[in-house]
Amino acid sequence: MWAVKLQQMQDGRLYIAGIGAGIENTPAGMQSQVLLAADRIAMINPANGNTKPMFVGQGDQIFMNEVFLKYLTAPTITSGGNPPAFSLTPDGRLTAKNADISGNVNANSGTLNNVTINENCRVLGKLSANQIEGDLVKTVGKAFPRDSRAPERWPSGTITVRVYDDQPFDGRLLFRRWHSAALNMRKSILIFTPHAV
Repeated sequence: MWAVKLQQMQDGRLYIAGIGAGIENTPAGMQSQVLLAADRIAMINPANGNTKPMFVGQGDQIFMNEVFLKYLTAPTITSGGNPPAFSLTPDGRLTAKNADISGNVNANSGTLNNVTINENCRVLGKLSANQIEGDLVKTVGKAFPRDSRAPERWPSGTITVRVYDDQPFDGRLLFRRWHSAALNMRKSILIFTPHAV
């Protein structure tokens, strides 16, 4: 093996910097290797007077400014920051503080808070809700025609209520009885609907 080594004793500690290269016959066959020994290892491209290292190895860590990898296998991936904004653990737990997902999401369970559904949503199972706002219950008011022959122009006539049911669940129509302090009147209500009222 060819080797170059520098060493210095300081405060009872031996500091070594060296490089070695060699070829040896191992049980697995011939093997070549290059070894570096230092507390800190850095690689610099001196083009145009550049002094910024491409990577630095210090302690048990390697620091790189930009890395392009075709295939990465890593037990744990964590972003910078304290606490980190992104992390992926070996058991598949993904944590992201702010995620923009434009593709397909397939989830078997979970919890969503303050979510807005911009387009259509289809629920195939049972839906339970504590509070619902909207027109699941819609109130419609309609005045009866007035009898022009009567001096008081009493309500008289027939109103036809036509219901178009395009929902896959059964609905219910409720009609409140009309009452007048001066007169009780019967009304003729004609209903067209595929479901029972």
